Amino acid sequence: MKQFFRQPGVQAGLAWLLAGYLRLALATIRWRHEGRGVAEAIWDRPVSERGGVIVCFWHGRIALSPACWPLGRAQAPRALISLSRDGQFIAGAVQRLGFPAIRGSSRKDSDPSTDKGGGAAFRDALKWIKSGGGLAITPDGPRGPAEQMAEGAPLLARLSGAPVLFVGLAARPSIRLQSWDRAMIPLPFGRGVMVWAGGDTVARDDDSPALASAWADTLTTATRQAEALLG
Repeated sequence: MKQFFRQPGVQAGLAWLLAGYLRLALATIRWRHEGRGVAEAIWDRPVSERGGVIVCFWHGRIALSPACWPLGRAQAPRALISLSRDGQFIAGAVQRLGFPAIRGSSRKDSDPSTDKGGGAAFRDALKWIKSGGGLAITPDGPRGPAEQMAEGAPLLARLSGAPVLFVGLAARPSIRLQSWDRAMIPLPFGRGVMVWAGGDTVARDDDSPALASAWADTLTTATRQAEALLG
C-alpha cells in the first residue's frame, strides 16, 4: 500500500487534493493576528530596500502556514522542503498554493553538505534570500525532534543578513495527526490565530547553537500563545 501511495502519479493527485482542501479551509478561517506589525514593517519597505526574509514555523503547522504569507505584498516566497518521498507530496501541495519548493534535507549541524541534498539546497536558499526572496523554513523538520531547532536557519540568517520572523500558528477545530510532529490540519469555517515575533537581523559572527536554542524558545512561546488565544 505504501508503494502505491508513493507512485509519482498518485502523489501528484494527492497533492492537488490537499492544496484544494487547504485553500478552502484557510480562506474560511477567521484569523486573529498578534504582533503582525513586525512582519508588515519588513513587507512594506520600498522594493529597493526590502531585501530577503526568513520565516520560521514548526513542522507541525505546515498546513496552516500559507495563510501567514500575503502573496503580492510580502517577498516572493520559496519553501525549504526535504527530499523525502513525503516531502515530494508536501512540495507538490505547497507549490499549488503559490510556494515553490527548494528541495533538500534539513541540517542538524554546521556543515550543510552532511545531509542528503543539504549542500545544494543550502546554497540555493542562501542565493534566493540574498536576491530579495522570502524563505519559509520548518527548523525542526523533516523528522524532528519536534520543536527543536537545527542550526540551518541561524546559519542562513548569519550569512544572508536577512531578518528572521517567527510565526506561532493554531486553528480550531482541527485534526491532530498521530505523527512525530503532531501535525495540525485545520477544518473549514473555524478560528485561527497567528502570533508574530522577531524581525531582527543577526551578526555574521553570532553563535549558531546559541541562536538555535534562543529561537526555539521564541517560536515555541509564540505557538503556545496562539493556542492559548483560541481559548
